[in-house]
Amino acid sequence: MTKTTAGVPLVVRVAMSHAAVQHVAQACGIDVLHIKGPALDPSLTWEGREGTDADVLVRASNAQALVEALQRSGWELHSRFENSSAFEHSATLWHHLWGYADIHRLFPGIGIDPDAAFERLWADHGQTTIADVPCAVPSLPGQALVLLLHAAREGGSPRSADDIRSAWGDAGADQRAAVRTLVDELDAGVAFAAATGTLDEHRGAREYDLWAVSLRGGTRFQEWRARIKAAPSRREAASLALRSILVNTDHLAMLRGHQPSGPEIAVEFFARPVRGVAQSWRAWRSRRGQG
Repeated sequence: MTKTTAGVPLVVRVAMSHAAVQHVAQACGIDVLHIKGPALDPSLTWEGREGTDADVLVRASNAQALVEALQRSGWELHSRFENSSAFEHSATLWHHLWGYADIHRLFPGIGIDPDAAFERLWADHGQTTIADVPCAVPSLPGQALVLLLHAAREGGSPRSADDIRSAWGDAGADQRAAVRTLVDELDAGVAFAAATGTLDEHRGAREYDLWAVSLRGGTRFQEWRARIKAAPSRREAASLALRSILVNTDHLAMLRGHQPSGPEIAVEFFARPVRGVAQSWRAWRSRRGQG
């Protein structure tokens, strides 16, 4: 990783990253919604809240085109969509001047078709200025919901607790009603429940286990089992089951600091099951000790 960002304040770098992504997207005719960080409405932020990268949401059908356009503009791809998380939602890129940017092709927790979800959020979007560049942002209820869904994946961290407070706990009745309406329209009920403390009311939902692991933690085996259970079709479930045994080469490259060689990938392939068994054993011992 080139260290040319040294000395540039993080808040400045993140703002410039938003502006740079907007410039490339606009040149390509691709709509993007800027989310979190400097894109947030002041009513949803709190003292000390800083982003570490630029987050933007794009139509899933345009996501790969935007990633490729950014790569042509000097950005390096660090993590592909399928390797980003249990939700396979974003690609991470790095620029030697602006730092990191996450390009979201969907937002975890939203259940309807990703392109349809983008259209709904785009329908009443607003605009803010980031680093002197006009940037589209979701409506205030949309921004609040994005914060809540993101907090549900943070596992109860202090940061997520502050986001939940600002987006929900401190919200007035009208704002809460608008967020709930959007939850229904986007089929985001289970993730919203995970953020607001009512997840166990959705035990029968196919994605319940996935959000339980995201919220409360779990082993890698539990995460993959939850991902397979949450898959919307048997075909996707089978694809996930096959991929679960493969090495995440993007993550391995980050750990190694270079693209892994064939032997390194082979070593990791056999090491992963050993670590998984050990992790599951420790989790079982911990539960037994608490029983």
